[in-house]
Amino acid sequence: MLRAAWTLAIETLSWIELKRLGERLALAKATKQLRIKDPKVIGLAHKMVSETLRRKNLIDFLLNSALEPQSLNDFRLGPRAFLRLYVYETKMLNSDSEKAVSIARMGRSILGWRELQEVEETLGEILSTQLDSVLKEVGDEEKVALLTYHPTWFVKYCFRLLGRREALRFLEKAAEIPPTYVRINTLKASEENLLKRIEDDGIALEKVDKLKYAYRVVRSRKPIVRTRSFRDGLFYLQDKASCLAAEIANPRVGDTVLDVCAAPGAKTTHLAQIMENRGAIYSVDYSRRRIEVWKRETRRMGVKTAAPIIADARKPLPISLSADLVVLDPPCTSTGTFSRVPSAKWRLTKRSVLGMAKFQWEMLDRCTEHVKEGGFLVYSTCSITVEENEMLIEKFLSWHPEFRLVEASPRIGLPGLRGQTKCQRLYPHIHDANGFFVARLLKETA
Repeated sequence: MLRAAWTLAIETLSWIELKRLGERLALAKATKQLRIKDPKVIGLAHKMVSETLRRKNLIDFLLNSALEPQSLNDFRLGPRAFLRLYVYETKMLNSDSEKAVSIARMGRSILGWRELQEVEETLGEILSTQLDSVLKEVGDEEKVALLTYHPTWFVKYCFRLLGRREALRFLEKAAEIPPTYVRINTLKASEENLLKRIEDDGIALEKVDKLKYAYRVVRSRKPIVRTRSFRDGLFYLQDKASCLAAEIANPRVGDTVLDVCAAPGAKTTHLAQIMENRGAIYSVDYSRRRIEVWKRETRRMGVKTAAPIIADARKPLPISLSADLVVLDPPCTSTGTFSRVPSAKWRLTKRSVLGMAKFQWEMLDRCTEHVKEGGFLVYSTCSITVEENEMLIEKFLSWHPEFRLVEASPRIGLPGLRGQTKCQRLYPHIHDANGFFVARLLKETA
């Protein structure tokens, strides 16, 4: 099992680097390629990949120090992936020399001795490397970046946005594995009945304060996506920040709702639940692959009032629609979810923020065409940057004076920045949730 997991982890990391894929998509691709079906092997490989990616900058820093005058980039994808996993296992988890020898032997059996011949000496050198000594000459911001596993540009950004003390708390928390939350699905049964069935399935839950259907997973006998409760659609895996956004949207029974960037289905299924499966939800996403996931999820959760539309939300939609509520959760830099998707932080640069804000603006501006007078527009992202959030709302209000910010409730987060106190911000180190921003806008009657 261990050898199969290492083989899968090496292949997954190689796909991530080769094609800039997210870890889940890369893992699925590698699993199919290697024809691995054992869920324990896949689970172990996923953990190894995620935890290695979480620490990628520090791992690469240690490797490059040990490899001088060469660097990690001088090697092929397979050895490169193996070295990163080796450093995670031997330096971040356990420095036991017998374990290191065993891993080196396994690496040779997977990749072949020729592939690893050039780095054999480096494996021993890595074990003797002391972190304090290699960090001695590193500047403050870069040292914080290495020790909290974040890009240096992002550390500098957080220092400016939050101040050094608060930024350190945020960065340290974002380097940890976050809690798991679920939203129980009252379209299937009463809350009491759902909780009983989920508990009988070996899952212990703890209610989240102020949110109707959100629960924290305390423990589970097996991965929750492999339980009968999950298969039967009794709950949806959904961070409490995302649950908050749907409650702030607060659609009424019978409303017409436009859900923009709807896949994979968290918002659609939550909105349908609040609406008691009465009304109409039009769910827009540009990706056929993601819409297929949306279809599967809406079926699993018992949603009967939603229709998918494959379209680019930056352009006119293929239907004429005047909605009581438009919900937009556009693609973003995901700076609030680095703990959940470690690979995301290494794909970004500081220029990515401005590029993404432009993309989001095109969608937000286009959404105004579909909000009826007296209707609402809810905008949210899982990013903490002001460029993607408050600055975008400022621009929106100056371009569209017919809209005004209204209170976003229930209130579990902090007020928005730049005077936008009616918006909400959530942070991992304060709220034990994804970093998040949400604004609610009312289109006033003429």
